[in-house]
Amino acid sequence: MDRPAVRVGVVDIGTNSMRLLVSDDGTEVIRRVTVTGLGRGVDATSRLDDDRLGRTVEVLRDYGEDMDRLDVVGRRAVATSATRDATNREEFLDQAEAALGVRPETIAGEVEAGLAFRGATAGVELSEPIAVVDIGGGSTEIVTASGGVSVDIGSVRLTDRVLGIDRPVPESVMAEAESLVDEILAPARPESFPRTVVGVAATWTSLSAIALDLPHYDRKRVHMSVLGEVQLRAQAERLAVMPLEEVEAIPSLDPGRAPVILGGTVIARRVMRLLDVEEIIVSEHDLLDGLAASLLGMYRNLPGWRNGRR
Repeated sequence: MDRPAVRVGVVDIGTNSMRLLVSDDGTEVIRRVTVTGLGRGVDATSRLDDDRLGRTVEVLRDYGEDMDRLDVVGRRAVATSATRDATNREEFLDQAEAALGVRPETIAGEVEAGLAFRGATAGVELSEPIAVVDIGGGSTEIVTASGGVSVDIGSVRLTDRVLGIDRPVPESVMAEAESLVDEILAPARPESFPRTVVGVAATWTSLSAIALDLPHYDRKRVHMSVLGEVQLRAQAERLAVMPLEEVEAIPSLDPGRAPVILGGTVIARRVMRLLDVEEIIVSEHDLLDGLAASLLGMYRNLPGWRNGRR
């Protein structure tokens, strides 16, 4: 008897964006991304803003309805940096659970790193050793096959702490941002330099789309593209002087990412310097894919599923 397909739904509650992936045995059914800016201001206040929290719960309710409509067998949700740091996280998690039908797990940065590595490296041939870099809104993970490190700097956090959204950004402020990133990234440097570095999540994919000068965001064009340090330097110089409304008008960039994309660019450049590489392979597969694979594996190990029964 042919074994039945396992349809799973997974949600990543990030500092800046909410993401949903529904898949059948690893084959994508639907993938959604919505920027809510949940974690903006958390670095200063230690609280999730009420309005952003409410907007995020609305998005999660939509995701829950998507999973209901698509008849997912199992669902799992994880929350990362902003939720970890917020004093009102339990209030948020209560509302998120009601919206999604499953309580989000607040995972440690090292778990986040491992899931990103699994998602980015599954099914692709890359020259080893490999390092996967996930630049989020509140944290950055650098992970190799032997393990990973998560540090508390991301595009939202760097924007809130140093860069702000006023443009142009003075050279002295850019230098301050770079110095802060270097200091925080230092413990994440792997013991040996990787041969291949894979960048995952929205900072890398957005920067690649901009570098490719796409008329609109195209996942197929972005996936496995190569982004060089020279391109990043040019983008940083450009974004540091562009008014916010001009950044929002970049056709391949989600306008919700416009306030923090410069922060992500600064971190991306400093990561490349830390790892001593001049180019990054950009992947559309990341923590969300690793999360789906882990949930699928759990179901496949259940006796009923091995026998071909739901």
